[in-house]
Amino acid sequence: MDKGRQGRSRTAAQGSINWPGTLLNGRPRQRDDLVWHLRSRSPHELWLVIVDASASTHRHRALSDAKGLLAQLFDDAYRQRARLALLTASGRAPNWQVQGLKASRDLRDWLDGLGAGGGTPLLAALAEAGQWLDARQRRYPAERQRVLLLTDGRLKHLPAPAALGCPTLLIDIERGPIRLGRARELAQRLAAEYRHIDGV
Repeated sequence: MDKGRQGRSRTAAQGSINWPGTLLNGRPRQRDDLVWHLRSRSPHELWLVIVDASASTHRHRALSDAKGLLAQLFDDAYRQRARLALLTASGRAPNWQVQGLKASRDLRDWLDGLGAGGGTPLLAALAEAGQWLDARQRRYPAERQRVLLLTDGRLKHLPAPAALGCPTLLIDIERGPIRLGRARELAQRLAAEYRHIDGV
């Protein structure tokens, strides 16, 4: 698997699990499928998390379950000393919550207050994220970037095919008896790995 611009990441048989790297390889079914972190001499990692918090994600506990996944992700980032960027898409425009800071337990407070509502400025969020990642890569060329996108894919218009330039994992949080299934198509357009939250 391609581990991003910095080449293949170092692996170990023990230590802390690199969940983004593991999930980008597919759902782990045995211990050998896990990707592990080594702290020594490994490039710093940046995890950019984009959260679709539009009104549609409030249905059928979609956002609630996504918050549980995010809580685990924040804990992993804190333990693994990864830098974190967090961009939410709801209302009229995307909003940055954190931009490239060391993961902090304070994010739990923000997560507890996260609610869904308003429109879906996800396309604007993706465009802004791409520009931000490009600028940051020029500033920190040794940094390994990864993107995690949580969305139900309920967009009026899907973007033209355009990858974000680093390994990307889309978690589909669409729930309910009637599913449009557009998140899978969005993942294809972003050249992203696709997973439904029920399988993560």
